[in-house]
Amino acid sequence: MGRRKNSQTSTSLNNTQHQATKVCFDDDDEEENINLDDSIVATEKAIAMDDVTMSDPNAPFVDGGDDDKTSADYYFDSYSHFAVDVSLPIFTLQEMLKDAVRTKTYQNVIFQNKFLFKDKVVLDVGAGTGILSLFCAKAGAAHVYAVECSHIANMAKEIVESNGFSNVITVMKGKIEDIELPVAKVDIIISEWMGYFLLFENMLDSVLYARDKWLVNDGIVLPDKASLYLTAIEDAEYKEDKIESQPDSSSRGWHFNSSYICFVALACMLAPVWNNVYGFDMTCIKKQAMGEPLVDTVDQNQIVTNCQLLKTMDISKMVSGDTSFTVPFKLVAERDDYIHALVAYFDVSFTKCHKLMGFSTGPRSRATHWKQTVLYLEDVLTICQGEALIGSMTVAPNKKNPRDIDITIKYSLNGRRCVASRTQHYKMR
Repeated sequence: MGRRKNSQTSTSLNNTQHQATKVCFDDDDEEENINLDDSIVATEKAIAMDDVTMSDPNAPFVDGGDDDKTSADYYFDSYSHFAVDVSLPIFTLQEMLKDAVRTKTYQNVIFQNKFLFKDKVVLDVGAGTGILSLFCAKAGAAHVYAVECSHIANMAKEIVESNGFSNVITVMKGKIEDIELPVAKVDIIISEWMGYFLLFENMLDSVLYARDKWLVNDGIVLPDKASLYLTAIEDAEYKEDKIESQPDSSSRGWHFNSSYICFVALACMLAPVWNNVYGFDMTCIKKQAMGEPLVDTVDQNQIVTNCQLLKTMDISKMVSGDTSFTVPFKLVAERDDYIHALVAYFDVSFTKCHKLMGFSTGPRSRATHWKQTVLYLEDVLTICQGEALIGSMTVAPNKKNPRDIDITIKYSLNGRRCVASRTQHYKMR
């Protein structure tokens, strides 16, 4: 669901003032590098060529046998699916490639730390178009194995060939858990595995599987640290506009490719009539919409409390079960205001570099395609400066589809003007 964008949200990553940490990430550009825009254009051309083929009405139709697909299969195929609107995959890939924070950080990590990659064997997990593999090859890697499960692997292979790196990069189509590498071990594992709310789509488990199976004892995982944060915001105008009343004709469209957004969009469009839909009470649907986290950009001026670190994950040491956790939080109000929602975001760090590098997806940082995750509260909390909203957050992969996330928040406020306590459940689909 779309939120109002504010140009003031985007600030220089070098100047980011993070309340929860004092780390300042350095993203200075490397002068001697691949022109990122040219690389993206070349990638988009290859994707567009594949688009033409798949949209050809004279092309033969082959039944893929979807009956045997699992939810994970649909997840992988969603990145290369051309169902109704053939332009959608291009837009999705462009959005990721043109995310300067994301792509330039990885480029700088690789090009400014060539000593890590020179003559090393690299495994790129979830390679997508192969952009990270190309960076690694350009930095002097001995060989790069680019593993991609979706049909984008076919385009990645074409991109690698057209850029003259076929002798250095081997593109392998398949799930990392199913393929076999032609080498016993790799020196480096690199991946852009992060999803919305850090863990949505649960690609981290695939990185951990690859680490345990193929990484040498003193090998490197990039990135190697990821941290999840929480803050609280005032959001009366948006909540009233999108949850309690009907959007006007100038409202932004639905921009996100997560399937659960479709239901939320419908629920919010019809919100004003849930109490009386042709004479029937359908308020249960509005309640369902409130349990769906929203992914969008939050204006930093809406932040009411401090930003608290919830959990840091060390990708080089953690185990798969560590993606399920319960953590406490204490959010202290920095001014008298109202709280309508909690907002989660994440940072990633590359600590093995010559200098600490990384990026933040927080409201006070430069905007990324991950934006932030907004969890609306059933209560409107009146909070005074210095008062604390305390509680806990439980996060776990969904039991039926581990690429989805179940979130439970327990919170309480015992303030001068508001006393509240509640448990809310969210489903990120």
